[in-house]
Amino acid sequence: MSQSHQYIRWFNELTIQDIPLVGGKNASLGEMYRELATEGVIVPNGFAITAEAYRDMLDQAHAWDRLHELLDRFDPDDVADLARRAQQARDLVYAAPLPEALQRQILAAFAQLQQEYGDDLTVAVRSSATAEDLPTASFAGQQDTYLNIRGGQSLLDACKRCFASLFTDRAIHYRIVQGFDHFKVSLSIGVMKMVRSDLAASGVMFSLDTESGFKDAVFITAAYGLGENVVQGAVDPDEFYVHKPTFADGHRCVLRRGLGAKKIKMVYSDGRTHEPIRNVATSNTERSHFCLDDTDVLTLADYAIKIENHYGRPMDMEWAKDGLDGRLYIVQARPETVASQRTGTVLEQYELKQAGEIITKGRAVGSKIAVGNARVITSVANLSTFKPGEVLVADMTTPDWEPVMKTAAAIVTNRGGRTCHAAIIARELGVPAVIGCEDATDAIVGGGLVTISCAEGDVGKVYAGRLDFEVLQTDLSRMQRPKTKVMLNLGNPELAFKHSFLPNDGVGLARMEFIITEYIKAHPMALIHPEKVADSGELEQLRQLTEGYEKPEEFFIQRLAEGVGTIAAAFYPKPVVVRMSDFKTNEYATLLGGRWFERDEANPMIGFRGASRYVHPAYAEGFALECAAMKRVRERMGLTNVVLMIPFCRRVEEAEKVLDYMARCGLRRGENGLEIYVMCEIPNNVIRIDAFAELFDGFSIGSNDLTQLTLGVDRDSEIVAHDFDERDPGVKEMIRLAVEGCRRNNRHSGLCGQAPSDYPEMAEYLVEIGIDSMSLNPDTVLKTTQRILELEQRLGR
Repeated sequence: MSQSHQYIRWFNELTIQDIPLVGGKNASLGEMYRELATEGVIVPNGFAITAEAYRDMLDQAHAWDRLHELLDRFDPDDVADLARRAQQARDLVYAAPLPEALQRQILAAFAQLQQEYGDDLTVAVRSSATAEDLPTASFAGQQDTYLNIRGGQSLLDACKRCFASLFTDRAIHYRIVQGFDHFKVSLSIGVMKMVRSDLAASGVMFSLDTESGFKDAVFITAAYGLGENVVQGAVDPDEFYVHKPTFADGHRCVLRRGLGAKKIKMVYSDGRTHEPIRNVATSNTERSHFCLDDTDVLTLADYAIKIENHYGRPMDMEWAKDGLDGRLYIVQARPETVASQRTGTVLEQYELKQAGEIITKGRAVGSKIAVGNARVITSVANLSTFKPGEVLVADMTTPDWEPVMKTAAAIVTNRGGRTCHAAIIARELGVPAVIGCEDATDAIVGGGLVTISCAEGDVGKVYAGRLDFEVLQTDLSRMQRPKTKVMLNLGNPELAFKHSFLPNDGVGLARMEFIITEYIKAHPMALIHPEKVADSGELEQLRQLTEGYEKPEEFFIQRLAEGVGTIAAAFYPKPVVVRMSDFKTNEYATLLGGRWFERDEANPMIGFRGASRYVHPAYAEGFALECAAMKRVRERMGLTNVVLMIPFCRRVEEAEKVLDYMARCGLRRGENGLEIYVMCEIPNNVIRIDAFAELFDGFSIGSNDLTQLTLGVDRDSEIVAHDFDERDPGVKEMIRLAVEGCRRNNRHSGLCGQAPSDYPEMAEYLVEIGIDSMSLNPDTVLKTTQRILELEQRLGR
């Protein structure tokens, strides 16, 4: 047999240079099988049927002229005509017989694979287009995959179907949009051991964060059963993040987890239907637990980092866990095609300028805002009714919907996770999408005007009507860094990766309160002492919250550590100053179970808050949980850039007690580089700054509380609130004395209050008195930084 008719290449014979021969998917599988096995990355063995086989098959069938007739000239946006031509093209290819030499070689290779894996072997048959998985185009889901193929004759038929799938509606449309010539794209087929993820789990992972483009995280999605549901968006998967720099330093810890609904799983049919695979409902136990344990997540992260390092670029990978041998396999890897392709240094920020009625919520894809009339599409047959500029609302979008997706203002679905096909295509098109709303097709009225916002963190929101928004564009390449450090105020972990791209020197105030309110929801003392919660309804809510955790206290520690850890990872290795909890009693009482542990106070603003709570019997156990979470962030997660800060510390003696208690909880100042700051927000902090400076590494001036305590104004009281002004000469003098006291004691001075964000003149005053840093709200960072640079230039600094 001549070399020109050798149609089979085993994975160990392939490298990434073989894309013209076997397509991107197969070339990548071969490259990994050859090069990464020694590093512990497991790829199922298999072989590729070359693109030459596809061309020879159509040559022998004399099919090319008819394919040119069908595909050379037509309007790809005419959905009905596209569907008709695509069907005829597929029929033509499927009818072409496989050359005899090709059939013999496929059957011989299958027999060889059976010798390796056993007679019970089933295989996956997957397309690999020769122009596929290039850095500038994803080709996600354009051709078909056939799973659990058993026996030689079934394999031959699956190969014919796979060749024909080069001409699906979406594949034809996608090639036209991307500028690929149909006749310069050929199809290779990959045949590989079927990983029995129907008995375990599978999913998609990226070696960066897909929404923000943050490159220091591995993002993993996972669901029970075969991976098609995750890829297609039929299921809301579990999500995991792992921080790459600390992983490289030897810290083995999951940064953050999100529990998905995972309502269905795809498994092999039991033989009672003609369909080879089917979806079944998951059990309540499966839904309430993560489908991967931490060991599996960290193994996958290790794979992702090794694959990215090998290819030298961010990667998009599919993985599967085999329920029989318990091993994790990589079944596909291709270059990530959206976030990693962003070029230039222009920062684009979308900002909603109005509040509105939220119709439904889901997972945000992208960070844009769009407005349009909603079009609810319930089946592919109705796609022709969709008009460009409308918001596409569907149960889920499959690859067949791609022709209309590119004309949509936004996309909203009931089902799917942030790595499903709809999300990948939306990202590639730059179209905002809200995925996995559950009730979108019921809650959104067709024809009504809606605003789609993906600019508010991980949660995407669909608002009724048109809301005003603006798009801010900033060229960061020309912006210098001022000598005064500009840091961020940040409480929401969901925005951390995105805000890390702002010009900054770290986080000057990471507030715990947001994380406790949004991610924990329960009072820590109610988790420690549920026996004191005398309400059966609240007890049941506490039980549901902490289900799946070894004990309720672990729920609090893990959720708080993940929230703070996400912020710390986003800005690593820059400092992230985390303020320990500073709720007032009335705010603590609103947490689940809180009313059983809090007393009524006439003036909570100057009552039982901050440092005074930490060593008091009424809360000391709760503070110990906060300390345990921070110890986990710094030691187990390796995020030693976290600086801790004590709020509302009235007296030096109180500070000593708190620091002693923290040391007993494993957080001793100076150990493992731990710095502890104190809020400077009480006049006594300024008056006795030399004594406080002996105990703390730095001071962060809280201008809000310092103003009200200097002027004696309760800022929550409407009748006197007009007298609250951080620019008052007395307040400014207190700030100046604090900054001078820090300088005198060689301690860090910063300001994290609202003043410099609200008032340009306050930012200027802080620069004039020589403050080390100021911490600003993200939306004011750019203009305030520009103002500081101008002032420093004027002052000759």
